Amino acid sequence: MSAKLKQPGPGRVVATNVVCIPFSLVNTYMVANRDGSWVLVDAGLFYSTAKILRAADHWFRGTKPSAIVLTHGHFDHRGALKKLAAHWDAPVYAHEEEMPFLTGKEDYPAPDPTAGGGLMTLMSWMFPRRAIDISGRVQPLPANGSVPGMKEWRWIHTPGHTRGHVSFFHDKDKALIAGDAFVTVKQESLSAIISRKQQVHRPPAYFTPDWDAARRSVQELARLEPYNACTGHGIPMSGPHMLNQLQELARSFNQVAVPRHGRYVRKREQEIAAPDLQPAHAS
Repeated sequence: MSAKLKQPGPGRVVATNVVCIPFSLVNTYMVANRDGSWVLVDAGLFYSTAKILRAADHWFRGTKPSAIVLTHGHFDHRGALKKLAAHWDAPVYAHEEEMPFLTGKEDYPAPDPTAGGGLMTLMSWMFPRRAIDISGRVQPLPANGSVPGMKEWRWIHTPGHTRGHVSFFHDKDKALIAGDAFVTVKQESLSAIISRKQQVHRPPAYFTPDWDAARRSVQELARLEPYNACTGHGIPMSGPHMLNQLQELARSFNQVAVPRHGRYVRKREQEIAAPDLQPAHAS
């Protein structure tokens, strides 16, 4: 652990060797190694550059990260990515299935302003979904599950919110950086965001196109029994209270998490109800 992490400054230590840099709508994280090297996890919104650089200067004396890793590439997790990667000349890593959205080849599915209720949901039609192109810097995470620059951490494929979404887990410390696989605030509600009420909650419904995959991802993360939950939205949570809420979300996901209405909910229902169109085999 870097001694610098023991000192107060921009952001706060939320798990062993993990600093959370909060913004109004999203969190970024800085993960330190014992040798003082570090990695940035996610890159916030477009205006996040200056605060992230100030935090790096405080916690790591202005040294550049060995890498920037992404849980996924939605606009609120990659907003300052181009500027930071260029400033630090740092490599960027994301899941193989997230590459089309980070190399200009494919836009994200459209947000769904009819799913989940709340003012943020109603506003979601305005949220950017266009791909960015950082082809010269981004590369896939290693297939062996290791995370470049994050010693003793591993990545876990947790699709649903996006098809290439990943979470990062430190087995020894039971620390989890979950991105938007689940969050700790009702992100669809602007009043919940303002009040910062802590609650283990589904991934933001307006930007989640695959609810079956999202359920499996939450269940997989709950089985890890994390002690710390460092999420993309909401104040990080820890301890038995957080774990109990996460396990309840995993058990009751279809009842409490899947929206009753919405574009991708209808698509899911149609796929479940569709008859088997494959020709029967002759006996």
